Amino acid sequence: MDIPQFKDVLQKLSVFKRHSSLMVPIIIVLVAALLFLPTPIMSSRLRAKMSQESVTNISRQVSSLRKDTPASGQWKLEKERQQAYRNDANQISLLAKELTQRQLLSDKIFPEPTERSISLFKDYGELFRNGVDELLGEVNAGECPSVAELKRSLGTLSGGIGRGGRFKRSTLSGAGTEIKDALCRSKAESAQVYCNPAGLSGYEFWGGYQYAGTPEAIEDCWYYQLAYWIIEDVIDTINAMNSGSNSVLESSVKRLLGIDYGSGLERTAGTRRKTTVRADVRPGRKTTAVPPSYVLTIEEGLAVPFTGRVCNSDIDVVHFNVSLIVNAKEVLRFMQQLCSAKEHIVREFGGQVQSPRKAKHNQITILESKISSINRQDVIHDLYRYGEDAVVELDLICEYVFSKKGYEDIKPMSVKQSQVIQTITTGMEPRR
Repeated sequence: MDIPQFKDVLQKLSVFKRHSSLMVPIIIVLVAALLFLPTPIMSSRLRAKMSQESVTNISRQVSSLRKDTPASGQWKLEKERQQAYRNDANQISLLAKELTQRQLLSDKIFPEPTERSISLFKDYGELFRNGVDELLGEVNAGECPSVAELKRSLGTLSGGIGRGGRFKRSTLSGAGTEIKDALCRSKAESAQVYCNPAGLSGYEFWGGYQYAGTPEAIEDCWYYQLAYWIIEDVIDTINAMNSGSNSVLESSVKRLLGIDYGSGLERTAGTRRKTTVRADVRPGRKTTAVPPSYVLTIEEGLAVPFTGRVCNSDIDVVHFNVSLIVNAKEVLRFMQQLCSAKEHIVREFGGQVQSPRKAKHNQITILESKISSINRQDVIHDLYRYGEDAVVELDLICEYVFSKKGYEDIKPMSVKQSQVIQTITTGMEPRR
């Protein structure tokens, strides 16, 4: 270092020497600044931390948690709720099973006959016909005057009756017309609904039944058991509709024209035309009939079902037609009543009913409907009296669903095999 530079340094240091008495206070101020300036910053952070961890804040958090914390007995309520869900599922399963656990016409045939006598099947036919007669008796069903009744009433005017009991209007005098009208009206007043049992499929079949072999007889009994259940529901509907009525003249349902399974409405270019399905005729039979048949594919039904339902692993499906004369104002109510739930006595295991237990079934869906006006002067209505109200003819194609859980154990093996064979023949698997 040069001497001039060294002198400069000494001169600078001499400044500190002259003011050495101020050095100690300055140092103290600097140390104090270093020690106490961060205190406000550290104090604010400390207060924030203390606020977070304070008893008051923790108390607020605990109170908030208490609002969201389940009560001590909450698990019991949840257990009950889950049990209710299980009970609902079990109840639905039971209802599905009881849907088709209906009373049989005979406990001696399904799934296999209990005896080999041919009379077993003729007795079944009698049970079918007697059952239909009893059902019609419950709704006080009657008919228009017969040919014999007309002849007796008209006496010497019987020349006015042509073939089949039809009147020759040109030869029937005024007195004869009055007598005829009085007889027809008395018939209408003595019944609540018109119905000829011959219009119910199966009634005439069993009336002229001839045995054609055990396998065929078992199948006939089975399919007409299905038909009987359908007739039961239609009659129950009529009974509900005509409740409180004293005669056909007052009834909502005037006449049951028929229930069958052998004709349908086929769609053609936007219109519907009636087609007839050929009856299943077997050798040795005096009569022909079309019993119910299972709908295995969409194309096999009497109508294209908007429900899309066909036979599968859970249900069997049957289509049927029903035709009636109904008060024009009661058409919708009849359709609603037909599809409503109905009661039946549950068939217990083995067919034995120790203590009758009631259940409900609801198996009918209307697929197509047709309403037509009628001409009361037409020969098919000439002897019927429907009252003063406007009436229409109501034709319905319906779907009937059977739960397999309820009757699969009694379904004849030949019927099961027939379903499998038909399914294979159509080349389609039953829908699930």
